[in-house]
Amino acid sequence: MTSPENQPDLTVNTRSSVLLSWLWRGYLRKHAALMGVAVIFMVLEGSMLGALSWLMQPMFDNVFVEGDGQMLIWVGFVVVGIFIVRAVSSVIQKVILTRVAQRTAAALRMDLLARMMLQDGAFHQTHPPGFLIQRVQTDVEAVGVVWKAIITGAGRDFIGLFVLMGVAISVDPVWAALAVLGGPLLILPAAAAQRYVRRKASQARDLGANLATRLDEVFHGIVQIKLNALEDYQSRRYRDLTQNFVRTEVKTAFGSAAIPGMIDIMSGLGFMAVILYGGAEIISGEKTIGQFMTFFTAMGFAFDPLRRLGNISGLWQVAAAAIERLKELMEAPIALTSPAAPVARPEGVPEIVLDDVHLSYGDTNVLRGVTLRAEPGQTTALVGASGAGKSTIFNVLTRLVDPVSGRVEVGGAPTTELALEDLRSLYSVVTQEALLFDETLRENILLGRTDVSDARLQEVLEAAHVADFLPNLPEGLETPVGPRGSALSGGQRQRVVIARALLRDTPILLLDEATSALDAQSEQVVQAALDRLSTGRTTLVIAHRLSTIREADKIIVMDRGQVVDEGNHDALLERGGLYADLYRLQFQDGKTVVDLEGTRAIHGEEGTERPGLLARLRERLFS
Repeated sequence: MTSPENQPDLTVNTRSSVLLSWLWRGYLRKHAALMGVAVIFMVLEGSMLGALSWLMQPMFDNVFVEGDGQMLIWVGFVVVGIFIVRAVSSVIQKVILTRVAQRTAAALRMDLLARMMLQDGAFHQTHPPGFLIQRVQTDVEAVGVVWKAIITGAGRDFIGLFVLMGVAISVDPVWAALAVLGGPLLILPAAAAQRYVRRKASQARDLGANLATRLDEVFHGIVQIKLNALEDYQSRRYRDLTQNFVRTEVKTAFGSAAIPGMIDIMSGLGFMAVILYGGAEIISGEKTIGQFMTFFTAMGFAFDPLRRLGNISGLWQVAAAAIERLKELMEAPIALTSPAAPVARPEGVPEIVLDDVHLSYGDTNVLRGVTLRAEPGQTTALVGASGAGKSTIFNVLTRLVDPVSGRVEVGGAPTTELALEDLRSLYSVVTQEALLFDETLRENILLGRTDVSDARLQEVLEAAHVADFLPNLPEGLETPVGPRGSALSGGQRQRVVIARALLRDTPILLLDEATSALDAQSEQVVQAALDRLSTGRTTLVIAHRLSTIREADKIIVMDRGQVVDEGNHDALLERGGLYADLYRLQFQDGKTVVDLEGTRAIHGEEGTERPGLLARLRERLFS
């Protein structure tokens, strides 16, 4: 993604204007009425300091110097009224702005998540989960918090500063000019500090995303970390990232603090000039003590809003670094979309056709002229070594990715002419990795559906063999399955996914290594459920264990992105070729030796090796 320091054509102020415009059009404009009310109370709060400083002249000249007792009572009541108005207006505008900030952040967070879920597989391959979590959670939260501070500062503090400067100018324009004498000297240093803060804040955002990604990988891979004794290694990697993150955050804080620090120096120089010049006028009798106290109080009150506005300048650069990334994600083009005028969803059990399909990932050709046909209501198996393109065919069928060229049809309709929702509603997918959510078993099967009767749910549970282990769960269907289904065994997770597929009741079933990670007993139960699920559906199966697809109506053999053979099991064995070699590799003397992912062939009663057959197969597959 493009970082701010790589955008030399845009100044800091120009980028700020672009980001503010984007936030206003997309999220803040709908809250314009509430913000208008908040501005009214900001004006009241900010102007009260001006009123208080204005009271200094009559209080000193009329009360303290001339001894007017009635004026003392009047001044006292006015002071109380000023603080009451200031307190009430402060509470109201802060509540309003908090509401605006929280609603804006919530809307941005929801829109961002929805947008990222529409992106294709290539997007998610280049944007790891930790990066996206950082964007949705931390960056949006930072924007909400800082945005509230910016609105408050730009409103209350600017108005207060404007009123106080008006009071100071009314006392003596020359004194006011001397007080801000050092202002022009801040322009270049402040601009440099803003660029520095923006750059460091951007780096901190990237490092925060790396930290989130590292945590995501550690917690999801905790079993492998323990089994391979990688605790110290992962701790060192996380420590190095954390230390780098801390250094960058400290540098960001330095840049942010430098701006109000420079304002302090400028204010000190201005006060010194006023004291030297104004003090001489008071000594000579040209000005009264009350006038000086009014001016000095106004400038003293203006000091804090001025520092806060300078601090907000640094805060804005931090927020802008986050907003730029959010804006880029929100405006990232969506590669796969539904057509403007989609065709009707195919009815019945459809046929699947791929005709001369080519697909590449970068410079790698994954599919090279694939042509195949899966007849309606039949089971078609895809076999071949890893990298042959089998799973890619599933991605093409479901439009997780579009081919470079060729024709892909489901039920006679090109997949690119179907609405994405209609296309994906044709499929039920069961993969080796049975993904479950950290919800109850019931929710993992229903996935939010409310139109499923208890009778239908029970039918699905029995057909998927979920009912077999359900009595052993402490809370039955209401049992939490844990993160990614960790409270269930692999076979149980697979049966839950099959129950989902049965409930979807789609005409096409895609099975990707659905039983390869299971033990023999679990595989037998899951295979029985899959057989029931595939009945009456167009089924495509990817399997490395050839024993699971011997009864398929058609077996398509793939090698390096091409279809090299097809037929049923017996015909392929009789014909010889790659499938026959794969079969002989897996089965010797009636015993399974390896699956297609294996690296050596063990067979026979004594477990002897047959390197000659394996070498020939490797040469055929990978030469």
